[in-house]
Amino acid sequence: MHHRTTVAGFAGALALSALMTPAAAQADDFSGDIRITKVVVNGGKDIVLGTTAVKTFTIAVTATDDSGIEAGNTFPIMYHTPLPDGDAHGLVMPDDIAGDCVRQSPTTTTCTYTLKMNPRIHPQDNTTAGTWTVRAHALANDGDYYTKDPAAKAKVLRNSKLTVNASPEPVKKNKTITVTGALNRANWETYKYGGYAKQPVKLQFRKKGTSTYKTLKTVTTDSTGNLRTTTKATADGYFRYSFAGTSTTPAVASAGDYVDVK
Repeated sequence: MHHRTTVAGFAGALALSALMTPAAAQADDFSGDIRITKVVVNGGKDIVLGTTAVKTFTIAVTATDDSGIEAGNTFPIMYHTPLPDGDAHGLVMPDDIAGDCVRQSPTTTTCTYTLKMNPRIHPQDNTTAGTWTVRAHALANDGDYYTKDPAAKAKVLRNSKLTVNASPEPVKKNKTITVTGALNRANWETYKYGGYAKQPVKLQFRKKGTSTYKTLKTVTTDSTGNLRTTTKATADGYFRYSFAGTSTTPAVASAGDYVDVK
């Protein structure tokens, strides 16, 4: 389904009419010398969604014009894929069209908007994990306008979880231990976590009294996301698994599992 937030008022109607057809635009549309100079999503960090919790983040839009920028008229939306009918697959926008606007100078204003992404509404399905596009509209005091698409790009990722268990423990020095674990990620269609298959994960070890993990080997998850390997227990310390992430799933490391070597 396609989710929309209703924004009341004349300014809201103008912003929405300019922004709600990402398929048709896909290019800058402007009048006069106004420009959108900077757009920052979520402080420059990826947006990571699980299966239930709503993620709150910001989009900050900076625009400039010789007459100054009309406050509350730098409205952004964020979408995943434009569709031929002018709709969008995956769409999120601010509830408050006004935003929090700060004049940087007589000509330049930055407006920061708060958006909420619900994993059970906005992603729509797992295909929308990855890169999303921001489209922004700005209006100057003298009537100049600028609609920028794309104004920015942002990653929306499926949250990941990683576990580890090293056994037996305690263990005699130089004996073999088995290290198991599981790599799971959020599924935006079932609203549950499921195994992430055929992914390379590093087995790492941190010796007691040190602060740095060292990689021992790379292990590949099986068809259900499980991990299993063996290694020698040479000293007291912590074993963990570490996943580098992919274009749709963030990096994650498990907590360390301490092994006492006798």
